[in-house]
Amino acid sequence: MSRFEEVPQVTASTAALALIGRLAQQHGELMFHQSGGCCDGSAPMCYPAGEFQLGDRDRLLGRIGGMPFYISEAQYEYWRHTQLIIDVVPGRGGMFSLEGPLGLRFLTRSRLYDEAELQWLADHGRL
Repeated sequence: MSRFEEVPQVTASTAALALIGRLAQQHGELMFHQSGGCCDGSAPMCYPAGEFQLGDRDRLLGRIGGMPFYISEAQYEYWRHTQLIIDVVPGRGGMFSLEGPLGLRFLTRSRLYDEAELQWLADHGRL
């Protein structure tokens, strides 16, 4: 029997969860997408639900603060062996992300899965 009930592929810090709650009060349902570069670098972007056009190669990685978190297949391939930990720090984030006007930005931290977590993810078709 596995020691895990579930191995989340994305989690959020207490500060990030508080900001998600604040943004949800203001904007309603939200969605996240892990940006893969370009103008905003590689950053978690927060949008009102449905305001970001998902592509065929985007995958639902999990939920943070009850909100869906998506990542492109190409980004996922780079980070598949790591758990994404969404945090919030002072500063200016992505110009299209909802937290920007608040002087805060979401930030992705990560940690490598251990062997048991990788096995759980493989056994459950998540890798």
